[in-house]
Amino acid sequence: MTTTRALLPDDRDAWQTLWRGYLEFYETELPAAQDDLTWNRLLDPQFPIHGAVAVDDDGHAVGIVHWLTHAATWAAEPYCYLEDLFVDPAVRGGGTGRALIAHVAGWAREHGSPKVYWLTQQHNATARTLYDKVATDTGYVHYQIGLGA
Repeated sequence: MTTTRALLPDDRDAWQTLWRGYLEFYETELPAAQDDLTWNRLLDPQFPIHGAVAVDDDGHAVGIVHWLTHAATWAAEPYCYLEDLFVDPAVRGGGTGRALIAHVAGWAREHGSPKVYWLTQQHNATARTLYDKVATDTGYVHYQIGLGA
């Protein structure tokens, strides 16, 4: 059975492996300094990014999720944005992704957020099969302007 919990300092190596798998899936390369920055932000209670890990019965990390909240113009309370979700391919289809989404939704509910939302690529059929079961496809199309670093 998969359980979820907040990331702990001892999770760094397991998180790093899953994080790198996530970046590889999205064909993205980030410098090691960004990994360090992201990890430190996830553990800093003063920083508004949060993280959780899913662990199997043997205590091995099999998935990660990161989220943040932000003010909204359509609600008094902040919205919760689920930014990153990754499940080890070896355990996909076993409820880990659903458990991580539920973890974020529970956290958001406890913190007064009226909704959790996220983005995914259109061709991410495996993930979208789950998302269609646990959330509503809003039909919005995502655009962005890259401004360089």
